[in-house]
Amino acid sequence: MVLMRVLIIDDEEDFRAIAGTCLGILGGVSVSEAENGEVGLKKAEEDQPDVILLDLIMPEMDGITTLRELRKNPSTQEIPVIFMTTKGMFDEFEETKKLGALAVITKPFDPEKLADQIRKILANAKQV
Repeated sequence: MVLMRVLIIDDEEDFRAIAGTCLGILGGVSVSEAENGEVGLKKAEEDQPDVILLDLIMPEMDGITTLRELRKNPSTQEIPVIFMTTKGMFDEFEETKKLGALAVITKPFDPEKLADQIRKILANAKQV
């Protein structure tokens, strides 16, 4: 039984695979993937995931631009977003918060920490 749909938008296939494996800890998670922001925007609109894990630094369309586009679209503007980034890339965190990102997780991430972040988002979403 699928309890949560997660869209992972990251240009690095290895990180998409690792994140998908980490989410397996939760159980009941359906994961879809996108290799860039443009594909991610289409999948977000079509699939309406419960949560998006979004890489901050990607070629062509970076994570901040992708999030701005998600927020412009009425059908995706309310989807919770968690940014994934490498250590030292927290300069952009204030910008991500202004756009409504819920958290930033540092790559490589701890599987339990990622699972805990997702659990918290689901708990908060159910209270609203």
